[in-house]
Amino acid sequence: MKLIVATVQDQDSDYVVSKLTEKGYRVTQVGSTGGFLRQGNTTLLVGVEDQHVEAVVELLTASSQRRMRYMPMATGTTPNGMTLYNYVEVEVGGATIFILDVEHFEQV
Repeated sequence: MKLIVATVQDQDSDYVVSKLTEKGYRVTQVGSTGGFLRQGNTTLLVGVEDQHVEAVVELLTASSQRRMRYMPMATGTTPNGMTLYNYVEVEVGGATIFILDVEHFEQV
């Protein structure tokens, strides 16, 4: 058995969860915040038998979109101490997926 831990953007989470549950997978959602852009994310916990891992990863990959965002980047300061910013385009989104071995599982 495996535990799949996947972090997706909040705007993708409802769609991803609906696709997982349509296929009969149970999923737990945990709200989280990304460290890079400090935007809302959802961490999904999905426990599956080994033979279902590939299908879940494919579903997560297909259901999570990558997007372009602008991030402020400090470029210097003015003589009076104000910080100057330039906006840099960065790619965000998709899914970050960890697959962990489950040593023991109980459902009570």
